[in-house]
Amino acid sequence: MRIGVLGAGQLGRMLALAGYPLANTFVFYDMSGNPSAGIGEVVTDQSGDKAEAFLARVDLVTYEFEHLPVEIAETMARSKPVHPAPRALQVCQNREAEKTLFGRLGIPTPRWQMADSAESLRQAAEELGCPVVAKSNTEGYDGKGQAVLRSPDDAEQAWNAIGHDRLMVEKFVNFSREVSLIAVRSSDGDVAFYPMAENVHHEGILRYSIAPAPRLSRELEEEADGYIRALLHELDYVGVLALELFETDKSLVANEMAPRVHNSGHWTMEGAMTSQFENHIRAVTGLPLGNTAPRGLSCMVNIIGEHGNIKRILELPYAHVHLYDKEERPGRKLGHVNVLADSYEELRWRVENVAQFLPGSPELDCSLTRTSPL
Repeated sequence: MRIGVLGAGQLGRMLALAGYPLANTFVFYDMSGNPSAGIGEVVTDQSGDKAEAFLARVDLVTYEFEHLPVEIAETMARSKPVHPAPRALQVCQNREAEKTLFGRLGIPTPRWQMADSAESLRQAAEELGCPVVAKSNTEGYDGKGQAVLRSPDDAEQAWNAIGHDRLMVEKFVNFSREVSLIAVRSSDGDVAFYPMAENVHHEGILRYSIAPAPRLSRELEEEADGYIRALLHELDYVGVLALELFETDKSLVANEMAPRVHNSGHWTMEGAMTSQFENHIRAVTGLPLGNTAPRGLSCMVNIIGEHGNIKRILELPYAHVHLYDKEERPGRKLGHVNVLADSYEELRWRVENVAQFLPGSPELDCSLTRTSPL
């Protein structure tokens, strides 16, 4: 199959690397003017007049980045299959639409209100009770476009700092950890789930993903499976979908979903029988889904800002390095390291050993370090 990918970043790169062994070719449609996939054919189209030329080169279209004009995906869907369907983009680009859909499907969320001025932000903070998190209704990712209000008096400063004309205001969730679930649905409706991962963020960016998540009850995992299955069915979804959640004392609360392969699923490249990238390719091309069982215990360590001492990491027999061929820049995702182990105690030690060679890596503050070894 000739697969077109909307976007040309590292996720598209990894999709192509997973798709080539299945005899696929790839064409990337880049609207940023700064593609970084470094692989396949790239059609750069900042003016929007090369869409037909792109479509002539492909049999179907998918995407690696949800912050792109929905109209482009809808237009392309009139002449070529687009997976996931553009409706998934519409929902994920708008926090209000996303949370409304979650509510309709019975997926728990934080209490929330919308604000369209500094004064209505203050009102929402008062009614929900601080602390609250204000987020731009559209265009926010990796912690961008967000502010925490400790008091309603913070409203004007937060409004000005975010600089968006419509904000979602969420009651702060008292959670024990952040987890995520990745699932894949085929064109004939088959669904496969990966084990849930525990995620550690620092300054709004994912730094570690541990899978399977330690000490996660089967009841909570089944609860999450039901939530993501409902989303897949409602959206008539084809491909990989990620659902980010907060784990509280008694339940799970949904944060957001991502209609694509996801950073918290990079561990699957070595840690699962079939990676999220290969399973996405299988789904959108109509092939049977691959086995999602883990090969053991894994942790993905993001490389952010600086490459660090990659040579030392490559000397470690349990570390698998993936570089995105990007120049160093503060806050930029440059690659990741997948670490494998046979026990959680061993995994913790190995991850901390890898992290020492990556400048700026935060402390591994997670369920592995807060309790006795598993």
